[in-house]
Formats: sequence, C-alpha cells, structure tokens
Amino acid sequence: MLEINNVNLFYGASQALKDVSIQAEKGAVTCILGRNGVGKTSLLSAIAGHQSIADGDILWEGKSIRSMPPYERARAGIAYVPQGREIFSQLTVLENLKTGFNCLPRSARFIDHEIYFLFPVLKEMLHRRGGDLSGGQQQQLAIARALVTNPRLLLLDEPTEGIQPSIIKDIQKVIESLRKRGDMAVVLVEQYFEFARDLADHYAVMDRGTVVISGRGGEMDEERVRGMMSV
Repeated sequence: MLEINNVNLFYGASQALKDVSIQAEKGAVTCILGRNGVGKTSLLSAIAGHQSIADGDILWEGKSIRSMPPYERARAGIAYVPQGREIFSQLTVLENLKTGFNCLPRSARFIDHEIYFLFPVLKEMLHRRGGDLSGGQQQQLAIARALVTNPRLLLLDEPTEGIQPSIIKDIQKVIESLRKRGDMAVVLVEQYFEFARDLADHYAVMDRGTVVISGRGGEMDEERVRGMMSV
C-alpha cells in the first residue's frame, strides 16, 4: 500500500500541496481528479521523488521513502509515466523500452511477452523511431516502458491527454488488466471524467493543493465531482 500522510510541498514561496493525505492499494485504481493547476502533477512528482516535500511522509509498503532519490524509488517498484509522455524521439521503440532496464538487475533485463500482449502495436513498430509514432502510440510506449521495470506502483499522469478515442479505450483495457492481476497499485491523475469514473476504485478530488472530496468510486457523487472539475 501507498500512504501519503499530511504532505506539504512548496515551489519557493508558493505552496502546491497542503496537508494532502491519500492511500492507494494493490489491486485497485486510485484516481486523482481536479482542474488544471490544483496540485495533481505535483503530488505524483512527490511520490516519484522528483519534488521534495516540506512536511509529512510518504510510505510505500510500510517504509518511508521521503528521503529516497528517484532511482531508488524505481528500484523499489515505483514507475512514473509523466504528462506529455517524454519518450526519446530519436530512439527506436525497442530502445525506448530498454531504457526501463536501468533500474533492474541484469538478470531481469528482458522485455516480458506480456508487454506485447498489452500493446500489440508496439511489437509491429519495434524498429521505428519514437518520434515517428502517433500521439496515442507514444502514450502506449510510455506506459509500456514503465511496465518493463516490473513495478508494483504505477503512476499515470493524464494518459488520455491528446489521444484519439480508440486508443483511450485500449489504455483503459490495459489499466483494467493490470488491476485484475492484483499485485499492482495504480494512481491515475486524470481530467477526462468518464475515463476516471469507470476505472476508479477510490478517488480524490483536489482543489488549490488540498483534497476536498474523496471516497470509493462506486459511491461517487458524480454531479458534485463534475462541478469541482469544471472551469
């Protein structure tokens, strides 16, 4: 389980997270919802170790990772798919996937067949440069690269952004498949309400750096949550 306990995060004098507390369980999808600029990406960055927190704690599998650098968090089973994908445009699909090997011991540096089962289009494009892929294919590549690390916690920052509807459905099926395995916790930041609603086992809505609504996905007050997400 991931436990975020009363986390505060600052960018200079600006406070991005204010006493944020969230939990995420293996075998479940936890969705973080909210408008732009409310702290969702900052929260994922803090979990991944890309931003230092000022107060509070982050526990992963019962141990504090607050002072752990990002590469050690990756070795501890935490994978981060950032907003905008950030693949290597000049590397081939296969080379992009192999960049996930960096946090793995040599004995584990192989691409499991499940990657190509989840993303069959990538197997057809292994020798194509990442920059030549469509936006949806790049998103699939970014998620696949994270899965190469064999994570037990997967952080996804707006995977539907700029993606065509058919690939959004494919990504939804992948997340559902990962949840069914039961050995991975998924934290999903999303603004596409229907996508998040359909996947959420648990949810939290953020506003101005704080969690203002949270609960089980099946008990979500959709009208209230939609209102908190509208501009």
